[in-house]
Amino acid sequence: MANESLEQLALHTIGGGWGAETEDATNNFRVSVIRGTDIPRLRVGEFSSVPIRYESSTKVKNRRLRPGDIVIEVSGGSAASGQHTGRALCVTQKMLDSLGENVIPASFCRLLRLDAQRVNPDFIVYQIDALHLTGEIAEFENQSTGIANFQFSRFAQETFPCVGDLRSQAAIAHILGTLDDKIELNRKQNETLEAMARALYKAWFVDFEPVRAKQEGRWHRDQSLPGLPAHLYDLFPDRLVESALGEIPEGWEHIPFGSLLESTIGGDWGKEIPEDDHNQAVSIIRGTDFPDISSGGIGKVPTRYTTEKKLASRQLQAADIVLEISGGSPTQPTGRSLFISEATLDRFSNAVVCASFCRRLQPKNRGLGALAFMHLQHLYAAGGTWEYQNQSTGIANFQTTRFLESEMVAMPSAVLLDAFAAQAHSLLDKMSNNENLALVKLRDTLLPKLVSGELRVQDAERILGA
Repeated sequence: MANESLEQLALHTIGGGWGAETEDATNNFRVSVIRGTDIPRLRVGEFSSVPIRYESSTKVKNRRLRPGDIVIEVSGGSAASGQHTGRALCVTQKMLDSLGENVIPASFCRLLRLDAQRVNPDFIVYQIDALHLTGEIAEFENQSTGIANFQFSRFAQETFPCVGDLRSQAAIAHILGTLDDKIELNRKQNETLEAMARALYKAWFVDFEPVRAKQEGRWHRDQSLPGLPAHLYDLFPDRLVESALGEIPEGWEHIPFGSLLESTIGGDWGKEIPEDDHNQAVSIIRGTDFPDISSGGIGKVPTRYTTEKKLASRQLQAADIVLEISGGSPTQPTGRSLFISEATLDRFSNAVVCASFCRRLQPKNRGLGALAFMHLQHLYAAGGTWEYQNQSTGIANFQTTRFLESEMVAMPSAVLLDAFAAQAHSLLDKMSNNENLALVKLRDTLLPKLVSGELRVQDAERILGA
């Protein structure tokens, strides 16, 4: 097997299908269709993005996926976005159980079914990952059309398993899979913490649940409601009163969002290379980087060069908030936000600024910062930022000035604000830890060395303390 290519190890390979959006006489098999864009989410156990289509029985028969099949994206990347095609996925039984009986690859993907008695499919997917990590995957791309197309046939003919021993392949896939599982577990824990923080804000500042519980007689001093100890209930008023914006806890007030901030300033984009006074290296956070940074990563944040003057006024500090103000789409509004912690800044070797399509918000203090950020998070999740979109240019822009002046925030007593800030920051600090970044670096260090045979399984296990 050591001299056999993937083409020689293949039992079956075929392009995907797309079928029709609705059932008709020809396309009468309901199928889940895996696209290249679905591959990253499917690899971490997120199955909801896969579309449902209708295909012909012949196409389904020849393309129905089985556990151990590899789906490889063969079109869709671009040099402009820096996204290579050739992403790969090893199909699991859990995946098929979730997606349904009939699952096929999309027409811009290809099914590769290998002889599992001679090669481990999971290992081959990790070998493909290593090609992406080193950039060697580009050798199999054709960019002549402006859209990257993957030369699958040449790839299958010229690619050989770097480690020939089937047992070693399985061990390597297990090591890397365990790291991936830990990274994914941390990411899901961060999602849980984020949901807890949003739920806390909603209960206290939107639904006013502790106040309602008191007013409606559902709470008594000797029997606190679940999740909130009595000493915190003591900080809430006993009733709601009418205001110009509806009911609000007695003694509270509504204030403009902008009054929570010390300052606000637009971001920067700088230059790609040092030039004249643009000699300060900076890491620039864009809206597209928010999700990965929130999960403990660094996204694909570029290094660019700015002036000393711009850096002085725009460098991000711990407790700042970055607000995305441009770049939305008809299905995704602008208004996403990112909380900057010390741990966030520690991930970058340069000073950090936000991109020109974002805005730096600097809260007046720690308590107001927690209130401002969680208000933004709740507003975006509830669809409230749609109200501040300007689509006149074809690209969604956030109406920042109007938002700062007209978006109202419920303001509690100072002592209650401090109590909220303590709980919110506790959750945010746990979300911002850099464990995942260390795990990703470790995985990316081990990956090419393991799949190439440069690093032995025993040595990797010793590094991991297994």
